[in-house]
Amino acid sequence: MSFFRNTIWFVKGMKEYTKGGYASASKNFRAGDLAVDVTGRSFMITGANSGLGKATAMALAQRGGTVHIVCRNKERGEEARTEITETTGNQNVFLHELDTSKPADIYAFVKTFEASGNALHVLINNAGCMINTRSVTDDGLEKNFATNTLGTHVLTTALIPLLSKATDPRVIIVSSGGMLTKSLDVEDLQFERMQPFDGTSAYAQNKRQQIVMTEQYAKKFPDIHFSSMHPGWADTPAVQTSMPGFYEKMETRLRTVEQGADTIVWLAASPAAKTHKSGLFFQDRHPTSTHLPLSFTKSRPEQDQQLMDKLDEMAARCRQ
Repeated sequence: MSFFRNTIWFVKGMKEYTKGGYASASKNFRAGDLAVDVTGRSFMITGANSGLGKATAMALAQRGGTVHIVCRNKERGEEARTEITETTGNQNVFLHELDTSKPADIYAFVKTFEASGNALHVLINNAGCMINTRSVTDDGLEKNFATNTLGTHVLTTALIPLLSKATDPRVIIVSSGGMLTKSLDVEDLQFERMQPFDGTSAYAQNKRQQIVMTEQYAKKFPDIHFSSMHPGWADTPAVQTSMPGFYEKMETRLRTVEQGADTIVWLAASPAAKTHKSGLFFQDRHPTSTHLPLSFTKSRPEQDQQLMDKLDEMAARCRQ
């Protein structure tokens, strides 16, 4: 079954996820969807010092938005902030230093952000990692899970009260089409049983978890518009370093970061995105299935709830 899923997924990817796939899909984009001015709206983007996050920040700053870039590395974050400000002429671009693999730090960050009086209209959970050797954080959390899944959950839920005060609040989670090869596993969230450990497989599982999280958030918080998305196969520093073999073979076919970020920007800024119901998974500005045909990857409602319960329990422990 795993071979079948991977084969179908790769064929799908070669057709849809490449720059050729973007060129084909973009023919159906409505020209006016991103002809928007978002002056007065505040956007928070994690992992915004490079790649998709930086391209998203640049696009939103160009449209007049107040942009909060959240980065683990202060120096690289400042370089990105300076470039975005100088390129767009928008002075309302602010840097926040935060490692999203550390839940306690996330809670402290949110508390400080709220105390500063900042508004927040849109949260974009873009930060992620794919570490190919199993390692744990100081909190004893497996690093991929801590960053991609638990960190996303903690930041999102901690910011719900602030988002709820905003007009047209939105949350976007940058997932991956790689999740199509996985069914939800709630029994081994930190990959203690994975032998041998496989970073690509762990990442795909995290991205499946993000899909379930998005769907569950949409049910629990109906006043906020939630969405997840797949950027396609884009030429980012993360792909170059985490998947060097894939990058070498696919370099000429990869999307630009701007093409990869297009749907993120559309979900964050376009009125057209709100015509779709909350909780959906998007690819190239269109909602798409979260499962491959005949892949048997659908989870049961009780499994979805079990994931959320476990995340809540971990988050509560980290907050103490």
